[in-house]
Amino acid sequence: MKKHRVGILGATGTVGQRFVQLLENHPQFEVTALAASDRSAGKPFSQACAWKLAGAMPDYVKEIVVEPIEPPLDCELIFSSLPSGVARETEEAFARAGYAVISNSSSYRMDEDVPLLIPEINSEHLGLIEIQQRKRGFGKGFIITNPNCAVVSFAPPLAALDRKFGVESVFVTTLQAISGAGYPGVSSFDITDNVLPYIAGEEPKVEIESQKILGRFNGETIEKANFIVSAQCFRVHVIDGHTASVRVKLRRTSTLEEHRRAQMSGRGQLEHLCSAPHGKNGTCAARAALALWQIATGKGF
Repeated sequence: MKKHRVGILGATGTVGQRFVQLLENHPQFEVTALAASDRSAGKPFSQACAWKLAGAMPDYVKEIVVEPIEPPLDCELIFSSLPSGVARETEEAFARAGYAVISNSSSYRMDEDVPLLIPEINSEHLGLIEIQQRKRGFGKGFIITNPNCAVVSFAPPLAALDRKFGVESVFVTTLQAISGAGYPGVSSFDITDNVLPYIAGEEPKVEIESQKILGRFNGETIEKANFIVSAQCFRVHVIDGHTASVRVKLRRTSTLEEHRRAQMSGRGQLEHLCSAPHGKNGTCAARAALALWQIATGKGF
């Protein structure tokens, strides 16, 4: 299988390092370019990057020379881990230069012509790419965004319920790991033996992004999901992995067994992905799991 050549923007940061780690020995992607700020450009990655993640820096990137964050780069696909403050202008420059840009930044998530993608549940939103290219004059380049990390934790099971029974309202409480705050992150004095009951800007992201993700592509734009989402977001003393407690009011009466069947029916959509929890590629398989721990009827709805 031919591998797609990938460039990583913001490669020396913690999110960029995670891209480097996850793409090691990947069956579909090969990292051929790394880009970072001026102070890192021109140096081998092993010298430019202060590695923060568990485990050693992968050997395959150590001698790749870091380049400035501007086109051209020796790749066809861009994974961007840039901070929001610089992401918008830079990602547009790469898209305009003909690159496919997959952004981890929030800068473009809510733009009406940019897909906010969880491919297992809303791949039809990729229809926005042609509209985006035409509207922005990108030629063959385009921008796709991934969602806020908390939204990813509950959107797939919520999509299964909405398809089967219809969702009327959602109340979600997230318990979010320290890693989600980036580096240097949360002060140890604040988080040790503690729960922080507020994450600045997080609750609006959870509420509006989930409505776009679960919305319907009508051929021109995304019609946002027709239900209310109310969120409370907490930072907890866990290194990796977010938890979401979600209470859902459905439009149709249903049983617990119907709920279980609805959740199981979506599993097959994951199996062909190398990053699926039960995929054949061991490097990816342990790193992209979503666990649904409990389904129960509730009171007060």
